[in-house]
Amino acid sequence: MLVSFESLPKTSRIWIYQSNRSFTPEELEEVSSLTGEFIKQWTAHGADLKAGFEIRYSRFIVIGLDQNLNSASGCSIDASVHFIQALEKKYQVDLLDKMNVSFKQGEYIAYKPLADFKKMAKAKSVSANTVVFNNLVTNKQEYENFWEVPASESWHSRFL
Repeated sequence: MLVSFESLPKTSRIWIYQSNRSFTPEELEEVSSLTGEFIKQWTAHGADLKAGFEIRYSRFIVIGLDQNLNSASGCSIDASVHFIQALEKKYQVDLLDKMNVSFKQGEYIAYKPLADFKKMAKAKSVSANTVVFNNLVTNKQEYENFWEVPASESWHSRFL
């Protein structure tokens, strides 16, 4: 059951998929449509899942699930991963590699392998004040408050 992302409760489970590049406006329209269609039919053991999504900065697909109605099962999580893998193939992007870091450089969103981010931290090219995207947040409240934060307030701080 597709609902607006904004209407999901703060306790909703969140999955964040970061793309290694920005989607074009045409791709954004298609990805949005495909994600909406996926969520409309997304179920757990035949029961509807109340979920919504948003796409941020033309590169982050954020799916939220209201677990008050029904929780995701192993099979439903597998279905969502298969959907994301299909997007990767269709648009030739990387959405599932968790060993990459996205951060702001001015208004630009940089995307680097973790090893490169570590080197940049050592060279002082990124600092404690660099805004990073903490894709490890698990619910909507964390997403709203701790997703886009200075590196000093995230797991990224261990490299500074």
